[in-house]
Amino acid sequence: MKKIKYIATALFLGLFLSSCDDYLEEDVRSNVTGDEFYTTEEGFESLVNANYAQLKEIYGNEPWLFAAGTDMYAEGRDAEPPGLSQYTQLAPNSEGVAQLYNTCYKAIQAANTAIYYSDITENTSQLNARIGEIKFLRAHAYFLLVQTYGGVGLVNEYFVDPRLKFDRNSAEEVYSYIITEMEEALEMVEDATYGGRVNRRTIQHYLAKVFLTRAYEDFGLASDFETAAGYADAAIGGEALTLSFAELWFPDNSIKPGTIFSVQYSEGALATDPYKLGHMQTAYFGPYQGGNEFSGKAPYRTYTLCPTQYAIDLFSEDDNRWDVTFMQEVYDRYFDYFENDDTSGLPVAHYYAAAWEDTQEFQDAYMETHPNAVYHPYGSYVPSINPNNDYQTIPVKKFDDPSAQFGQSTSTRDIILARLAETYLIAAEAYLQAGETTTGLQRLNEVRQRAGVSDASLAEFDIDYILDERGRELLGEYHRWFDLKRTGKLVERASMYHYLIEESNFNGANGALKILRPIPQEVLDLNQNNEFPQNPAYQ
Repeated sequence: MKKIKYIATALFLGLFLSSCDDYLEEDVRSNVTGDEFYTTEEGFESLVNANYAQLKEIYGNEPWLFAAGTDMYAEGRDAEPPGLSQYTQLAPNSEGVAQLYNTCYKAIQAANTAIYYSDITENTSQLNARIGEIKFLRAHAYFLLVQTYGGVGLVNEYFVDPRLKFDRNSAEEVYSYIITEMEEALEMVEDATYGGRVNRRTIQHYLAKVFLTRAYEDFGLASDFETAAGYADAAIGGEALTLSFAELWFPDNSIKPGTIFSVQYSEGALATDPYKLGHMQTAYFGPYQGGNEFSGKAPYRTYTLCPTQYAIDLFSEDDNRWDVTFMQEVYDRYFDYFENDDTSGLPVAHYYAAAWEDTQEFQDAYMETHPNAVYHPYGSYVPSINPNNDYQTIPVKKFDDPSAQFGQSTSTRDIILARLAETYLIAAEAYLQAGETTTGLQRLNEVRQRAGVSDASLAEFDIDYILDERGRELLGEYHRWFDLKRTGKLVERASMYHYLIEESNFNGANGALKILRPIPQEVLDLNQNNEFPQNPAYQ
């Protein structure tokens, strides 16, 4: 593909250079110049590590662009950015709109830097694999960009000086570039099943997702669904889902079977600044329960991105994901759940009744044995019902980190980006859309069998059923907005299940719908190319 010598914006280059220096100063302990250092094995490894570190900036902060404004999460007591969560105020200068644009282009320039030095650095036995890892990380950033904003500027060269004029490539060109880069990287990286680095399985999973996503576009190829299914099956590699859902989400930082790719953190790194160097995932998806003023009694949560009634209703009594996903019974000291093998005698502060417990008889019996608990009947603990009081929505516990109990950015649990159960669901969707419904149903039922629920039938197997299953399996895992956008279900499902969204909220300029996010205003202001187009709904 032709190299395009435009950088997204001078701002992004400046951000990258300052951020990259922050990461690399820890490793550079001599007075050698950058050129001298990065041409050594140690120096080049530091550039590779800086590329992985960019994932923390992409995923470690506010998750609005991944989760807000969907069918599964809505604001409770505290407000989410209104443009991203409700669409009526969505504009190029809206809060949060630029987050992925900024962080992804920083990641792209980090990759461009490393690719540049890979040509002149010391040759080692691992160099080819490292180049493959970097090419994947760059393509991964473009995949986030093209899903969110549509076509963007392709930048694949390292620049020292800022470039203030850039063009916009079409979404079709960006997808072609992503596929080319990932397929090249697939032949370069290590053939590992699990681990901390990008490997063949990582790339196979993402190639499946890229082809699946492109298949829904008007420029997608007729073979894309079939290709996506093939890559998904290659990533599965015949492995069954043997690790239970509870074991998968037990709070520790080990890389567990089924985890294909994650953003990795360590308690050691966090020790230097425990309130800034972690991530925010554990701070969302639940009510405010207290913070450090409660001396460890409960975790801090933002009271935003709270599960909607639709999200609650996805689960049945026999689904073992319910107990793992939600903290249904909250003890007087929240973290006693994780720190005591026997919790039967602990005082209960709150109880959130499930749909199958929606009887007065059950409530009376529970309160008789837990007289000091606050009982939340089924249907009463979603953000649309009395959202102004603490504890009035059910907490999501799957991301809890008992080792980091306070603040928004203190968790050192890895953020899981890709795991085997999702690969099965990608395969299920790809086979369904390719017309091979029996095979697709088999892939989906592998996930349901691990959850302990009955198999889905061929009669009910459609795209809505897949989205429901993805909701049960992947709640809170930063996929939902992309899932709804990919399948063309964003307007329908967000307006149906989100209490603050109506279908008309999506109406934009020129008769276009606000599906793609707008190109950030700061990008347009810095660009000296006056022909650079905004997305139609925001013109």
